[in-house]
Amino acid sequence: MASHMRAKPEATIDDLYRVRGKAELVNGEVVLMSPTGGLPSYAARQILISLTGYERRTTRRGYALGDNVGYIVNLPHRKSFCPDAAFYVGELSMKFLEGAPVFAVEVRSEGDYGPEAEREMASKRADYFAAGTMVVWDVNLTSAEIVRVYRSTEPATPTIYRRGEVAEAEPAVPGWTMSVDDLFPPTI
Repeated sequence: MASHMRAKPEATIDDLYRVRGKAELVNGEVVLMSPTGGLPSYAARQILISLTGYERRTTRRGYALGDNVGYIVNLPHRKSFCPDAAFYVGELSMKFLEGAPVFAVEVRSEGDYGPEAEREMASKRADYFAAGTMVVWDVNLTSAEIVRVYRSTEPATPTIYRRGEVAEAEPAVPGWTMSVDDLFPPTI
């Protein structure tokens, strides 16, 4: 006798609004994102602080936004993003933002390493670019190649920045730069 399994209903943006914490809507499911460690959080905050300074200097051509902001997109298998930091050009409201940020930052947490993590991150970058993001930073605080800057125009060829260098997010955030060293707490 064949059993009939009822298909699980696809999650919606309304379901995402009910989540307590950070999550994205991918492949019809709400994907919860675990809390991060101190160093990745520090780096994301430093990027946000730098982007906020840029926002103020450039008469608000866009908005510097931090962790846990939802960006609603309409891709076949992805309906939202929740980057660690971003620069967004569009209207702000109390709701999730419509459309992808022009610049998104993904700071790797402790579990974001290995072949599976690399595939997932490459897939997410492709989704960002398909949704309209121009530049994605992949920040790896455990590597000598700390900031990999991926651009929608050359998604397979990142520009790499190391300690002692100044990273950028051209053309998404014109004229903005940040010292890679600022991603780390000062030594005492």
